[in-house]
Amino acid sequence: MRRADHFSISTQSLERRGIEFQKHRFMDLEPPVIMGILNITPDSFSDGGFFLSIDDAVARAHEMVNHGAAMVDVGGESTRPFAEPVPLEEEIRRTLPVIERLVDELNVPISIDTRHQEVARAAIEAGASIVNDVNALRGPGMEDIVLETGVCAVIMHMKGTPLDMQVSPSYDDVMEEILSFLKERVEHMTEMGIRKDRLILDPGIGFGKRVGDNLTIIRELSIFLDIGCPVLVGASRKSFIGKVLGREVNERLEGSLVSAVLAVMNGASIIRAHDVGETKRALDMLGAIIDPEIFK
Repeated sequence: MRRADHFSISTQSLERRGIEFQKHRFMDLEPPVIMGILNITPDSFSDGGFFLSIDDAVARAHEMVNHGAAMVDVGGESTRPFAEPVPLEEEIRRTLPVIERLVDELNVPISIDTRHQEVARAAIEAGASIVNDVNALRGPGMEDIVLETGVCAVIMHMKGTPLDMQVSPSYDDVMEEILSFLKERVEHMTEMGIRKDRLILDPGIGFGKRVGDNLTIIRELSIFLDIGCPVLVGASRKSFIGKVLGREVNERLEGSLVSAVLAVMNGASIIRAHDVGETKRALDMLGAIIDPEIFK
């Protein structure tokens, strides 16, 4: 039976409860940490157009770190459903100056959210130490960059592309399909020399998934722990929450927090979130309830 116990944090353990970074060395992921979302785009589904200037983006990153983010994920191309691709030069123009500032001003790992090797390389040269790729490093040159530079990589399951992924997605068994995909990607990358302790798994909530698929992923998340890599969950403000609760994107905080808490209870080590302060307080409360030693 693969279903997780809904009311206790999964007892399955990773080979190492942490991740190895290029410059920030080892990050402990127990308790789980938050990756703050910084979209420098005009068309992201939740915060598109809010942080287009360098100063606004940098200020937002500082705010998220002050509220408890342990890493910041910078993206210059929207990967929301039906999003059109962005020219490489524009993606670099949006992200590079911000990453350069953040590397100088913040003492947390900076992640580049991209599918493109040119953008990844520019970001790494500027100091980024994580590549967060919705295409699971399958694009030209992406695996080579991670191997060459030793950065950490998030590999995500996506059915299709952002342009077509929500056009009638279907699965015989959503969990088995995602598990098989992630296993194959990890085995392939470790065989080519990428260290397993630099890989993070993302089941891809909202990326070619139906509402029920997303709910199942959170409920049965512990199935992915056997691969032996930390698991990241990014459910924040996504449309499945809106469909369950009948709420618009700016009214999905409660659904995002419940999703984050249940994901951690079922084994997630990293929560990717827009609302960092609220998510941090929810996870701190969960930790206090779960661990009776905290407030004896």
